[in-house]
Amino acid sequence: MTIRVRALLITPDNNLVTIRRTRSGQDPYSVLPGGGVEQGEDLHAALTRELREEIAATADIGNLIYILDQDGDRQYVFLARVRSWSASTADRTGPEFTDASRGHYHAQATRLVSSALEGINLKPDAFARFLLDHLHQGTSLGDLPDLSTDQADHT
Repeated sequence: MTIRVRALLITPDNNLVTIRRTRSGQDPYSVLPGGGVEQGEDLHAALTRELREEIAATADIGNLIYILDQDGDRQYVFLARVRSWSASTADRTGPEFTDASRGHYHAQATRLVSSALEGINLKPDAFARFLLDHLHQGTSLGDLPDLSTDQADHT
């Protein structure tokens, strides 16, 4: 099983930071920043590293709000508040930025409202539905239950 971490990364002005993926032969889509957990790395350390690599971000990582098991992949999504980040390709590192066959990655900020998020094709679909449902219901994302139980410690 592949373990991944992602951040529902919110800016001080209530935007959501995502990465717009453009790949040959596919419609563009957006994903939450994050990636694979390396051997011996805990979830918070992995997310901190991935945020630094992908968007040169520093963030306060909060509650674990969503866990997705899909196709042999487990993704842990944490609510996080960004302190700083960069959309500049010069500030980003990692294999996804050095291998042209993996497509293009563009960091973007989108208003954290359902009408704006519906226009960015957020993946995975199950998480996008989860987020949109809560936004439609007027749920404060900070009020979502923290799922950080023993299962989040098993990486």
